[in-house]
Order: sequence, then structure tokens, then C-alpha cells
Amino acid sequence: LISYFVYLFHDDISKANNPEFYHKNINELTKVIVYDIFSPPVASRIYSYATLAAYEALIPSDSSKKTMAGRIKDFKECPKPDTSKQYCYALASAKAFMVTARTFTFSVEKYDEHEQKMLQAFKEAGVTGALFDRSVAFGEAIGKHVVEYSKGDKYAQIRGLRYTIQNKPGTWVPTPPAYADAIEPYWGRIRTMALDSAAEFKAASVIKYDMMPSSDFHKEVTEVYEVSKTLSEDQKNIAWFWDDNAFVMNVQGHVMFADKKMTPGGHWLAITQTVAKQQKRTLMESAEAYMLVSMALRDAFINCWYEKYQSHKIRPETVINAKIDVKWVPFLQTPPFPEYTSGHSTISGASAEVLSQLFGENVTFTDSTEHKFGHGVRSFKSFREAAEQASISRVYGGIHFSSGCSEGLKVGYQVGKKVMTKKTK
Repeated sequence: LISYFVYLFHDDISKANNPEFYHKNINELTKVIVYDIFSPPVASRIYSYATLAAYEALIPSDSSKKTMAGRIKDFKECPKPDTSKQYCYALASAKAFMVTARTFTFSVEKYDEHEQKMLQAFKEAGVTGALFDRSVAFGEAIGKHVVEYSKGDKYAQIRGLRYTIQNKPGTWVPTPPAYADAIEPYWGRIRTMALDSAAEFKAASVIKYDMMPSSDFHKEVTEVYEVSKTLSEDQKNIAWFWDDNAFVMNVQGHVMFADKKMTPGGHWLAITQTVAKQQKRTLMESAEAYMLVSMALRDAFINCWYEKYQSHKIRPETVINAKIDVKWVPFLQTPPFPEYTSGHSTISGASAEVLSQLFGENVTFTDSTEHKFGHGVRSFKSFREAAEQASISRVYGGIHFSSGCSEGLKVGYQVGKKVMTKKTK
């Protein structure tokens, strides 16, 4: 087997600890999440369980790391390996990841070739016979343990629950072009991992709806409208680069078709991968980083979605069309859920805080995550600079008010700090 994973291992099974195989697993999961069109909150849930399973199956190989059992909400002690026997924990980790990835996504056949080649590469590295079987079995046990843990997070209980339009001035209604139903209106009920509750960190009170010219609300509506008319090419590029809209509806005459793209969570995990490679982080360090960033994404989405469906704030497109310019269209397509707070801002702040603590405060990196989607390449001097740009991009895109972005970013940083208190010592 010449391509794919084989170059990682050669004849020494210690080569299995090369983190490249994990990066490949993350990429495969992201591909399936894009293909299956999971919403950003649901995608964050998938990532959180897959990376937790991979981490837990790997930690017996590193005595400096400890299980997340007892550190995150409701997570119980994992199955233990037989200490009298040898394991390839890199293989166990890969298998645990794939068990969870297959459980939480739909198009599982898309993993088949990837997983077959990966397992074959381990065998060609010398992980064979009882060692191979034992390692795979341990990974499967960890994966199943995490799947069982997932059943208590209330995901099943909120499937199919619909949103009721508030029918009050200043509250959200479906937006063009698809006028889609609100996405995940009860996501705030999902169990957090690091946060005590969805509402542990709170944004400032929403600015009161008031279209009097002197009001704060009118000022932020006017800001979005005026910015949209004077967008520079760089501002357009920034908005487009951070779009991360998992399901963009295109309308051409009577024809409607959709484009599928990476979610915001997938984007930040790709940034994690970029810098982990750049800094030549070990498999263990990479696994821990993916797990902590995924936890931050999960809890940030839960926090943000809780706020969205408490405040029910109207989107710029709706109020501008009704009160200022009936023909106005935002640069980006408005996603189908309330405005306050900005999801991009919240999850970007949370991810940037975790990555800053793990990899460094002033890490320069180039992000080519969205290049394959036609969104270009951008460079940053720090994770926080990237988060701030992701946040303001929503104003440039015409889909958020400044207050939703600034408050989301502030809360996101708090979420990230809380996640890092759960970091193993």
C-alpha cells in the first residue's frame, strides 16, 4: 500500500504515533458532515464525541494525561485496557474515532475506503495478530462508551420540535430566499460538557427594538445598511472567507439549488490542524487540541443558541426591507435563525481562546481552509485576530448587527476559558 497512510509507519510500530493519521480522520469526518448537510450546532456535537473518544482511547499511552471522566458533565469512567498486555493505542484511538463518526453521521459508506486503508497500514507497520485485534477491540469499547454517554444529552428529545414565530415587533421571522424554518430552536437544552449550564455566561441585554432615528437600534440598523453600500473588496473577501454557511440556497428564476460548505466548527478544527502541523505537535498533543476545541465549539453553540431563542432578535435583512429599502439584499445569505448573538463570533472566540492557551498567544498562521470552496486564503498574526475578523465579517456580510458580534465574541472568550479549566494536567 503505497499511498495514504503507509508512509507513516514503515516497519516500526512506534511510527503509528505520527499525528498525520488523526488529521486524515478529522478531514474524512468533515467531508461527510458537509455531504450530509448537518447544521453547525449538530456538527459541533458530532465533533465533540468523535474527538472525545479518540482522546480517551489514546491516553493510556501517556501517563501525564488523565481521562475526562469526572471532569466534564456526566462522563463516567471509561473501559480500561489489560495492563498485562500490549496495545497499539494509536490504532485504538483511530478505531474509537471511526466508531463514533459512523454512529453520528448518515453516509457511513463514505468512510469505508478510508478506514480500510488505514487499518491495512497499521497491519503493514507490524500491528498484526492479537495485538491488532486487541487494539481494535479496545478502541471499539471506548467508542461505544462515548456513544452511550451521548444518549443522555437530550438530542433525541428535541428532534422534530418546531419553532413558533413570536409575532412581536423586532422578533425573528424566516428570511429570503428559502424562508426556511428556524434551525435547532431547542439546542439550548442540549447538555453542555464544560459549562455548568447553557446560560452560565450571558451576553448584554438585547438592544430594544425602536426605529426612532435617535434610538440605539436604529443606529445599528443604519450601520449595517451603510456598510453594505460601501464595502471594499477586502471587506467582501473577509465576509466571503468566513461565510461557512452549511447550506446556501441559490435562486435562478424558478430554479432553486443548494451549495454545501464547511460549517464554522469544521473551519476552526481545520485551523487547529494547520497550526498543529506547523508546530509539529505530537499525536497526543493533537488529539488533546482537537478534543478541547471541539468541546469549546459544542458549548459555545449551546450557549449562543440558548440566547438566540431567548431574545428572538430580528435579522437586518427583515427590518431593512420593511423600514428602509425593500430591494436591499445582504452580501451573504441570511441563515435561518435569530440574530442575537452571532454564532460565528461566539464559537470563534471560544476556539481562539483554547488555541491561544494551547499553542501560543501570538502564533502566525495562514488559513487555506476555504480555498477549495473558492473563498481564498488569509493570514493571521494570532488566533484572536482571526476570531475578531470572523466576528466583524458578519456585519460586512449584512447578516448581523454589531452588538450581536461584539457580545458573541466576549461570551465566546469566556466559554473558551471555562473549557480550559477542564484541561488535563
